[in-house]
This record gives sequence, structure tokens and C-alpha cells, in this order.
Amino acid sequence: MNAFEASSSVRPGGLPTTIPEYLEHLRRSLAGADPALVQDALYDAEEYLRSELAENPGRSEADVIVAVAGSYGAPDEVADIYRDTEVKVQTALRPPAPKPRRSWMGQFFGVIAEPRTYGALFYMLLSLATGIFYFTWVVTGLSLSAGLAVLIIGVPFVILYFGSIRVLSLVEGRIVETMLGERMPRRPLYSSRGQPLLKRIGELFTDPRIWATQLYFLFMLPLGIVYFTVVVTCLSVSLALISLPVGLLLGYGGVLSVDDWNLGIGSAPWLWPIAMLVGVLLLFVTLHIARGVGYLHALLAKHMLVKTAQYD
Repeated sequence: MNAFEASSSVRPGGLPTTIPEYLEHLRRSLAGADPALVQDALYDAEEYLRSELAENPGRSEADVIVAVAGSYGAPDEVADIYRDTEVKVQTALRPPAPKPRRSWMGQFFGVIAEPRTYGALFYMLLSLATGIFYFTWVVTGLSLSAGLAVLIIGVPFVILYFGSIRVLSLVEGRIVETMLGERMPRRPLYSSRGQPLLKRIGELFTDPRIWATQLYFLFMLPLGIVYFTVVVTCLSVSLALISLPVGLLLGYGGVLSVDDWNLGIGSAPWLWPIAMLVGVLLLFVTLHIARGVGYLHALLAKHMLVKTAQYD
């Protein structure tokens, strides 16, 4: 949109004359904000303006926008409110920051005191179940959509399936935000509900974010297998090494077996403290791995599930 088009889309007083123009103005006012915040703000604004327009059928979009400007606010004002509210909400939800640790030992062992570590650890364990579900849903949905496309019943099925992808995207976003701490959308993608039905359906199939979401769901199965295997293996070995001396004192044979590899320390008591030390170190390494995986996966989810606003 050039400067002439932007100036012609608002009234002399600065207010847009249509709902799409209001949303475009709001989107530009939120330039540089988190894409998830932009998506939520656009959805809320459109939902409010459409409801006001439905309650006043005799009034034009321009008159409704002028009427609600005093209560809901102009686009610039709404953008400022969302920015301020986001700062307050994120400050309230953010877990207490751990004390800064300067030594490498403090940084290495301090991971056990970070709440996000356990959220990432649980997400890696949960990802196997969610990965299987997402993969099955996408493969089944695409297969049935392709098979039923030639039938009349196939059209509503395809629309329903693509709509379910948006819903599952929100569900996964809430899981990612809760466990990994990355800001994700709390509202679905806003749509141009003033457009004809066929055009809105066409946008559902041509929206690149829908396809990116399906690709993300397909990736979740191999990622879930890797995440689950790494966490379970590392935790099992580390906890086994830590508890091995206790097992020896209780009469355990003192042989640690991993697949075809056996480690026997029952007849060498001097290896007991070494085994415990290795187990403790491996446990903390596992926590660091979970923390790193959680950070990287949150970036992946943000990139593939959130529509990035483009500003001219």
C-alpha cells in the first residue's frame, strides 16, 4: 500500500472508513510487535467491530467505527493498549528469574532451579503422544480429502478438515506457550468475514500457514520419537548410576546393562562413587539438553504455526 492509498483509506479525522482498513491500520500500528500478539489483536478487533455492525444493521461501517472509537479506540490507541497489556501479562506470568551465576559450575548446576527446564523435559516426553496424534490426523485427513474430493460429500469434509488444522494449531500453541514459555497466539487467524463465502473458502486452502502447520504436525512424529528416546534413555541411565550403590547395599548384583553393553561394578567398591558422580553429571547434562531442545523447538513452533505479519 503506497502513501496515497493509505491516506485515502482514512477519514480526515484519522479514522478508517471500513473494517478491513481499520484492521490494516491496526496491523501497521503494531509493526515490530510479537506476531502472536498481532494475530490476537486483529482477531479481537474484527470480532468486536463485526458484532457492533451486526447490532446496528442500519448503519454503515464508517459510522460504526466512529461510534466505537470512543469506547474501543482508534487503531493507534488499541495498539498501544495491547502493547502495554502484553508487558503486564508477560511480567505476571513469567517465572521468577534465577539469580545470575557467574561461575561455570553455577551455570551448569543452576539449570535444576529453572522452572522452564521441567516444562521442556515434560514436553519432550509428551511429544511422542502428540506427535503420533498429529501425524495420524494429517495423514488420515489428507488421504480422505483426496479420496473424497470427487464426491459431493468430499467438499464439506475437506473444509472441516482444514478448519480442524487451525484448531489444532491453537491447541499446540497453548501447549508450547505453557511448557516452553514462547508467546503463541490465543486467538485464531482473523479472516475477512465480509468477503463472499467462496473466496473465504479459497483463502482457507491457499493460506500458506495452514500448509506450514500440517508440515509441522508431520515433523512432530520423528521429533517426538527422538525427544522421547533421548529423555528416557538419559534419565534411565543417570538415575540407574546414581542409585546403583544403594542397590548394591540391598543385594543387587551390581551389573548395569544397556542393550548388549554390561558394566559390572559389584566387585569394585571404589567404582561406586565414580558411578554416582557420572550419574549426577549425566542427569544435569540431560536437563541442559531438555532446556536447549525446548528453546529450539519453541522457535520452530513460532516460525511454522504463527502467521508473520508483513509490513510494507
